Amino acid sequence: MSLTQLRYFVAVAEEGTVTRAAARCFVSQPPMSRQLRALEDELSVQLFERSAKGMRLSQAGERLLEQARRVLALVEALPALTRA
Repeated sequence: MSLTQLRYFVAVAEEGTVTRAAARCFVSQPPMSRQLRALEDELSVQLFERSAKGMRLSQAGERLLEQARRVLALVEALPALTRA
């Protein structure tokens, strides 16, 4: 699992579609979709319920979202913590 995968996961969870999340992250849709599938494969869970209208978090996705946000917040705070 990589920080990039977690960032993409959070973006899709918040945006509701891979298209909008990819635009937000300045990447194209296919690589983002591949990273999300790789994350699901690594965790052996389905993180999203996919439909023609977009993507909705599964129960496993809801649990991961809270923790992913925590991890990303800690990583973002590291530079300031090391300078303090």
